[in-house]
Amino acid sequence: MIEKRLKNELSLKRWRRFKRSKSAIVSAWILIAIFFFSFTAEFWANNKPIVMKHHGSMYFPLVKDYHPSEFGREDIFVMDYRSLEFNEGDWAAWPLVQWDPFESNAFVDSYPAAPSKLNWIGTDDRGRDVLSRLLYGFRYTIIYAVGVWLLAYVTGTVIGAVMGYFGGSTDLLGSRFVEVIEQMPRTLLLITIISIFSPNLIWLIVFTVIFEWTSIFHHMRAQFLQLRKRDFVEAARALGASHSRIALSHILPNALTPLVTFSPFAIAANIYGLTVLDYLGLGLAAPTPSWGELISQSQKYITTAEWLVWAPAISIVITMTALINIGIAIRDAYDAKA
Repeated sequence: MIEKRLKNELSLKRWRRFKRSKSAIVSAWILIAIFFFSFTAEFWANNKPIVMKHHGSMYFPLVKDYHPSEFGREDIFVMDYRSLEFNEGDWAAWPLVQWDPFESNAFVDSYPAAPSKLNWIGTDDRGRDVLSRLLYGFRYTIIYAVGVWLLAYVTGTVIGAVMGYFGGSTDLLGSRFVEVIEQMPRTLLLITIISIFSPNLIWLIVFTVIFEWTSIFHHMRAQFLQLRKRDFVEAARALGASHSRIALSHILPNALTPLVTFSPFAIAANIYGLTVLDYLGLGLAAPTPSWGELISQSQKYITTAEWLVWAPAISIVITMTALINIGIAIRDAYDAKA
């Protein structure tokens, strides 16, 4: 009971230290807003009404697909809601941005088109709305970044914990294996694997984790090597606690500092990594919305379509800066000398 109270007090103290950083609090709210708008992007950027009334009946195109025959159209297979004729009493609630990330704007003469009332941040070289692709692109980017971070940290923690806890020959043989992994030209191998298999988002995460788990491995191994001989661990061992109970209940809770403090920086690095892969054309398969793909386009239109340069660049800078500010604040909060 006393131990639990002390842990709660320590957590509260760390939270208070974190709140001292105004930039971290602002950054956290910015990230929350980006998360919200991206993962609910269908309500903000879509080519379907959210809800509408047509000829006396209510329709919800955003959550249900209707066959064009329900609206008297037999000449098309996919309903174009912009072509609907509304009578008196009919209405439709459209998203703020009336373009999905895959749709080209047929109302402009040439691509990429400059910002306008139709496309607030312009279009790309295929006429697709840049704002819509930025909004949806963050969703794929953060899924990749968090997925790689989570799987890599779990893998690195498990392997580091086993080697650090048991030591001896387990640690010796495991360290040689890790050294082999680290000596591999990981970037070159990753690019080679991706270019051969043309993976989807899930496999892209898996391929990246193969080379990224060693980043946290050394910290967790060091933590377990340091803590395994502490008095509280020896006491638990003397009381007959199993290896798994000692590792999970006694050592791991005291070894979480590297996991927590490095996480925001790792996620930021993964966002940068996916952007680079997409820029090289080795990331998410086309036509998936991607920040790196927009930057790749900007290279061709840097003097004629500057919105393709600053729109994804500003998005990346804001996201990376927010994550780094949060990471610095967390690191300071966990600093025992503070």
